[in-house]
Amino acid sequence: MSLNHLAERFTCAWPWSTAILLCDGRISCGCSDPYAKRVMGDVRQSTLTQVWRGPIATELREDINTGGAPFCGDCPLKEPLADDQPAPVRDLNVGPLPNRLYVECTAACNISCFQACCAPETGITKTRQAGMLDFDVFTRVIDEAGPSLVRVDFFNYGEAFLHKRAVEMCEYIKTKFPHIYLYTSTNGGALNDEKARRLVHSGIDEVTFSIDGASQAVYEKYRQRGKFDLATANMRAMADEKARHGRDVPQINWRYILFKWNDHDEEMERARQLAAEFGVDRLTWEITDHPEDSFSRRFAPGTPDFERIKHEVWDQSGLGNAIPGATPRAEIAVRASGDVLSGRAGETIAIETHVKNLSTRPFRKLASYGRRLVRLGAQLVGPDGTLISRDHARAWLPDDIPGGGAADVTIEVPLPATPGRYALKFDLVSEGIDWFEKAGSPTTTRDVVVQ
Repeated sequence: MSLNHLAERFTCAWPWSTAILLCDGRISCGCSDPYAKRVMGDVRQSTLTQVWRGPIATELREDINTGGAPFCGDCPLKEPLADDQPAPVRDLNVGPLPNRLYVECTAACNISCFQACCAPETGITKTRQAGMLDFDVFTRVIDEAGPSLVRVDFFNYGEAFLHKRAVEMCEYIKTKFPHIYLYTSTNGGALNDEKARRLVHSGIDEVTFSIDGASQAVYEKYRQRGKFDLATANMRAMADEKARHGRDVPQINWRYILFKWNDHDEEMERARQLAAEFGVDRLTWEITDHPEDSFSRRFAPGTPDFERIKHEVWDQSGLGNAIPGATPRAEIAVRASGDVLSGRAGETIAIETHVKNLSTRPFRKLASYGRRLVRLGAQLVGPDGTLISRDHARAWLPDDIPGGGAADVTIEVPLPATPGRYALKFDLVSEGIDWFEKAGSPTTTRDVVVQ
């Protein structure tokens, strides 16, 4: 391929990690292909391995390594390269299977989102060769790819839970391959109370409800034909079932896209109150730049109002939360004589700290799947402020720390082998999700002299 045939130079990592199983059994590249223009193969006629390492996928990777690929067309997932920037060259000897898979149960939807590319009126369902994902095709792909998969995103275009066996599919994934992180996003309107409660026990790790408003009149301006009471009832049923059985999964998110008609204080405050009342884990705002005549200018990045809510925005971190008091914040005091820590090169020193929970939610010592448990971390920083090791040391909490509570935590920190002056930055981390600092929590830094 000649780069002269491309209007722009770009790179992309998707073909090295992720496959999208469309509802008709074809495999697409990237989750931003609503009309199935970038198909790499078909698992109805071959295995996923044959598609993943087949001629189309192989040529695509070779082309991207040279700075772009005609195959990609207008895909918005492309990462532009500057004229003088060399394209990253990734290993073409990829594994036999992807480590992440999107599963599209159907491209059909029970509602019509205003000016959305996947609204039923666009004809998206006509671009699929089948209306619903065949259960046998689904199980065959999961059986083949399961041992290699780290994550399954149980959605793509359409509403996943319109498929009559969608909950059963989730159960199948987590029963056969419990190591897979299973995530789904739904408008909530295709569930009912029984299915919502059953989904809680499927083992699914995270469920996001997309509900853009706190009242029917506001909600339906974007989610046309949607029923606010139905969507929130199903979200509430999941939260209730989770609480009744003392489960720590699934994580239940309420994601609220901001538009010009739902970004006023009254509607957003009502959503905060409802989220707290329903018992969901997280409420976040999503910032968008479309539709062109409808997105929220008030909360556009860079505005004062955006700065006010930035730690409550979906893409800012995995911890920010618009429910009052729910964003994790901590105060960490280092208990040591003097302002500077010290020790000999290569030795491990024990540092006493006092951790106070400044939020209303508890910091959990343990979690059933090893994610979202909270630990104290020490990051190693060089004398010029350069981060040397983000995951330099960890310490377990002695127990859960309730909202407003505190605990003494000892962390054992290995000192560098090279003498000199360094710094240790102490922060809490929600394992597998993010550091508290990313959500606005203060950190504590202490200098350390290595002798």
